Amino acid sequence: MPRAGLDTERVVDAAAQIADAEGLHAVTLARVAGALGVRAPSLYNHVEGRGGLLRALALRGVRELTAALRDAAVGRSGSDALRATANAYRAYAHAHPGLYAASVAAPAAGDREHEAAARETVDVVFAVLRGWSLDGDDAVHAARAFRSAVHGFAVLEAAGGFGMPVDLDASFERLVATLAGGLATGR
Repeated sequence: MPRAGLDTERVVDAAAQIADAEGLHAVTLARVAGALGVRAPSLYNHVEGRGGLLRALALRGVRELTAALRDAAVGRSGSDALRATANAYRAYAHAHPGLYAASVAAPAAGDREHEAAARETVDVVFAVLRGWSLDGDDAVHAARAFRSAVHGFAVLEAAGGFGMPVDLDASFERLVATLAGGLATGR
């Protein structure tokens, strides 16, 4: 019988706190159970093992990132929308490093719920890219460039990979401006 007050959301909340504080690798059933004051087998009433827990974290991360990108893009277009979504993406990766790490991999084949959540993220990026009249393969290439550039910057920044004493915000703004300029001139 499930412990009173313990539900899937509380389990995922505890896992997310651990992931954001210590990294995704630190999320284990034993660790989450300890944080909740229960024994690890109790978690199986709410998640399907560690794999199910990581999937739940991925879903939460994707959904939260999507909401942040959507909120940033609303009412904006073109370079302004690209800049706002890039900044929201970077901010989310900084604020929730564990959830962000969980959200990076593509959904498992056949996982319709995760696929739908990931599609919503892509749809936000495609909407931003409409400012450059991109569609089809051109939109896919541009979305990949956007994600690769912003993800790469955020991951390098989080790992302390930028050691030169030059303003990181200015570097990021130049990166986004370069992306916007490339979208305007090339296909």
